[in-house]
Amino acid sequence: MTESSRVVMRKLTADDIPSAVELSAEAGWNQTVEDWWTLIELTPESCLAIEFDGELAATTTLLCHGRRLAWIGMVLTRIRYRGHGFARCLMTEALRLADQMRIETVKLDATDQGRPLYEKMGFRCEQAVERWWGKGEGGRAVAGIIDQQLSQDCWRDVDLGAFGADRTELLSTLARRNPPLLLGDSYLFTRPGRVASYLGPCVCETPESASTLMQRALQTPSHGGWYWDLLPANLQAAATARALDFTPQRHLTRMVRGKELRAKEQAIYATARFELG
Repeated sequence: MTESSRVVMRKLTADDIPSAVELSAEAGWNQTVEDWWTLIELTPESCLAIEFDGELAATTTLLCHGRRLAWIGMVLTRIRYRGHGFARCLMTEALRLADQMRIETVKLDATDQGRPLYEKMGFRCEQAVERWWGKGEGGRAVAGIIDQQLSQDCWRDVDLGAFGADRTELLSTLARRNPPLLLGDSYLFTRPGRVASYLGPCVCETPESASTLMQRALQTPSHGGWYWDLLPANLQAAATARALDFTPQRHLTRMVRGKELRAKEQAIYATARFELG
């Protein structure tokens, strides 16, 4: 039997979630069972897997926001299967699907290890993205915040202007599971992670709004501290993180294929996470 006959490319399904969690944990990533569920729920036709001898060996996801933007994430290969070209194979299929759907722009957040592959596949560098970590001890009681789900109209008005594409479906899904903190037209999501809790996405009118929301969120204890992914080009976001005793832990590169797509990034105080944008 040849190696190729033992390899199957297929869609990632709910039955794969236990193995997918093992895969992301092996890489030291922070995803939970719920995170994998969210991706499969949102994009069942473009969550991709490679199975080798019946075992989940590699994954890639393509999350689409209409035809304007798609986001690639969860490019993972189990350690013992690396070097077989599985990541390239899945990326090729993801981009084929994006082209078939006539997606104008495809983005991803690349590690240094993955960046050469993505450059060969037509991606170019857009900007830096960083993961900061903090214990969360900077939180304090803050008045005037209403914990409730924003309406879809509010998602479009607030988020579209900052992000540049309509990700209402993603935000509504996140809100059903963990309602955001709201302050005027500003919002902040939090959610648990495998090793640390997560701050983001967060879109704010002012640095003061961002600081207020973050301090309110940090009142919730987290056994592993908090991750906060931000665009360091937003100097106010980095200053807010630093003031709350967060420090940079990981440095990635946001990459783009297709049309340029930039919006009001100075309003983005935290991204939705590397696999979500």
